[in-house]
Amino acid sequence: MILRLSEETPVTDARLVFPVAARIIRVFVCLCLIFGLTACVTETTGGFNAEVSDEQALRDYIQLATGYLEQNDLANTKRHLDNAARYDRNNSEILAIWGLVYSREGEEALADESFRRALRINSANSQARNNYAAFLFANGRYEDAYEQLQRVVQDTEYPARPQAFENLGLAGLRLDRIEDAESAFSRALQLNSNLLRSSLELANLNLDKNDVLQARAYYRNFLTLLQLYNTGQNARSLWIGIRLESAMGNIENANRYGALLESAFPNSPEYIAYTSLMETLENE
Repeated sequence: MILRLSEETPVTDARLVFPVAARIIRVFVCLCLIFGLTACVTETTGGFNAEVSDEQALRDYIQLATGYLEQNDLANTKRHLDNAARYDRNNSEILAIWGLVYSREGEEALADESFRRALRINSANSQARNNYAAFLFANGRYEDAYEQLQRVVQDTEYPARPQAFENLGLAGLRLDRIEDAESAFSRALQLNSNLLRSSLELANLNLDKNDVLQARAYYRNFLTLLQLYNTGQNARSLWIGIRLESAMGNIENANRYGALLESAFPNSPEYIAYTSLMETLENE
């Protein structure tokens, strides 16, 4: 379960990596089998390890809670977290999920304490730390988020390390640490070249430095990824495309992006900036 920082939508509503709904059903069946086996094994001796059974039940309840959280079913999420707590009340993963639940409910103090407890119990829980950083970012605590993410990206075994570097870059931008942000986005793409946001941000940062060729390379990668993910542009990405094409003297291409911007986002600040730019170019 990985939160990604976003400047266009609240962090608490950003994309999450969850088990698919079908997995919930499989886990539920698994639980039924486990408890059925437990009932039978109590009448036999040898060959059954109760501790292993408890550990499996704990894992399954955590997976169920995670799946219900994906569906925004907070009542069932809480129910399965309570079930999991019967096996390990001081489990870092359980507490981290409680942090997400409280965040969804707007209980900021409870969310903060849950994340902190999760990390006190297991400071190596990089997923919890990344999600805590996203929570901090959403609440405007950019410096705190940045510090947490600096620790996350040091974990070379963390599966979502590329996204953590991307999150670090976004936090760096909010703190006006431009060079650090650029370095973080570059590391993110080095680890995973299919990151949309990092490609777009690097295109924008290089455009700001007037490195048009490098900006074009990153923007082309961004456009390729849009096709790969079958998704569309937003107002900001269209505006970056307009600026890039204008810097390269391709006014016709800039106007194509402008037409898309006018059609999809006519009331956006980016469209106002586009019309102003075109007026300036026409008067030169």
